[in-house]
Amino acid sequence: MAGVSSQKRLAVFCSGSGSNFEALAKAGRRGRLGTRIVVMVCDRPDAFAVVRANRYGIPAALLEPKAFGSREAHERAIVEMLKKFRVDLVALAGYMRIVGAQILRAYPGKILNIHPSLLPSFKGAHAVRDALEYGVKITGVSVHLATEELDGGPVILQEAVRVLPADTEESLLKRIHAVEHKIYPEAVRLLARGIKVKGRVIKTK
Repeated sequence: MAGVSSQKRLAVFCSGSGSNFEALAKAGRRGRLGTRIVVMVCDRPDAFAVVRANRYGIPAALLEPKAFGSREAHERAIVEMLKKFRVDLVALAGYMRIVGAQILRAYPGKILNIHPSLLPSFKGAHAVRDALEYGVKITGVSVHLATEELDGGPVILQEAVRVLPADTEESLLKRIHAVEHKIYPEAVRLLARGIKVKGRVIKTK
């Protein structure tokens, strides 16, 4: 069995509560992640994700955008920090900033994002609200590779979530989160094992 030293090294990006970060951390403790979380990157000092990282003994790197003169300088600092931690893979977990070209170029095909809809439907920041307003009966969760197209990268995993007649945004989001916490660790494990991308189609090992 491969030792910890041979595992891929993962950074998780967060901006808020960090519930998906905790799902990944739990999977890592159980040996089900296929990689090791070496740092949690956060852009907001008041994010509860920082508290979760401390609970799991995972370093939390706070890089507030306002502390830098430009978006480019902020991203450059992030890339430098990732290199310092020898990061191989990145998982965006409720990170509310668009990942720009500098980070994408540094980790091509190595950055995952999780989105609360069945992409390509309902892209953007209000996917759950948009699904309810549209009146769909089924929505879900997608894990995809991050690219320069917002919520547009090739999909690794998806799972459907039924929309109930009495659903509110809060009740639907609660069930969506339960699915996110289940499939995101699996997607990270697949990326760590290696994937092949042909067009928009992903083949996993």
